[in-house]
Amino acid sequence: MAATRAIAIASNSTCSLISKKPFTINQKNFVVGGYHHALSLKTLKLSHSSSRRSYTCRAIYNPELIVKEEGQPETLDYRVFFVDKSGKKISPWHDIPLQLGDGTFNFIVEIPKESSAKMEVATDEAFTPIKQDTKKGKLRYYPYNINWNYGLLPQTWEDPSFGNSEVEGAFGDNDPVDVVEIGDSRRKIGEVLRVKPLAALAMIDEGELDWKIVAISLDDPRASLVNDVNDVEKHFPGTLTAIRDWFRDYKIPDGKPANRFGLGNQAANKDYALKVITETNESWSKLVKRSIPAGELSLV
Repeated sequence: MAATRAIAIASNSTCSLISKKPFTINQKNFVVGGYHHALSLKTLKLSHSSSRRSYTCRAIYNPELIVKEEGQPETLDYRVFFVDKSGKKISPWHDIPLQLGDGTFNFIVEIPKESSAKMEVATDEAFTPIKQDTKKGKLRYYPYNINWNYGLLPQTWEDPSFGNSEVEGAFGDNDPVDVVEIGDSRRKIGEVLRVKPLAALAMIDEGELDWKIVAISLDDPRASLVNDVNDVEKHFPGTLTAIRDWFRDYKIPDGKPANRFGLGNQAANKDYALKVITETNESWSKLVKRSIPAGELSLV
């Protein structure tokens, strides 16, 4: 018999869809279908069988968003899909909003903190579900647990045809922008959280630029204390260095060289992080408008 259990999702979590438009930093409200969206604590029910599980996240206004797991975790077939109220699959990369107003953004959890399975949005599959990355047909794992919640900013894209003159001319890695969420809680795969950016690290991975936006979920007990890079050092001492060192070194056990960081090997401030988000959102907008060739990327 399929088991059923209840899940509580954080009060700042969001489960709404939007049109595919870029944002501006000064926008104050997020509107979908004429509604101003506000969100509250909800209880979710998760039903699963041997092959499929789902839970529903409700906002105050429609539409609903259902996060549906297909297959078993840590298998090649495992996928986490996002489905709207009508049962239609939607893309967490393309259809979930980026900006929520007042300098806050949606963050989609791919890898919960203190886990090692390398989960990621499948950018080349229809509806871009979350899956476990593979190499030579085998599931990929980090050599040790990641110590923060990790995932992506929807509606962003690091353009592989654009060389960033501020970061050694490195070209984008062809993926959405990554987020390292430093809050205390361990989140779930597919959870959508409202976060505020605090800093940015310019990681260079085998010559490709792979931004890491350091952020915090608004429901974290210390969220009100941190608003910029210096606050992170004050209230989360050593965290920025730990993040940089973790991402610098995680490939070394596999015999690969350490990753490098631009911008003087330092974390840039919040304003710079917002600039990165703006630029990569603009690149994503060009991508979905097909102003830039998509290659194998799914735009559905």
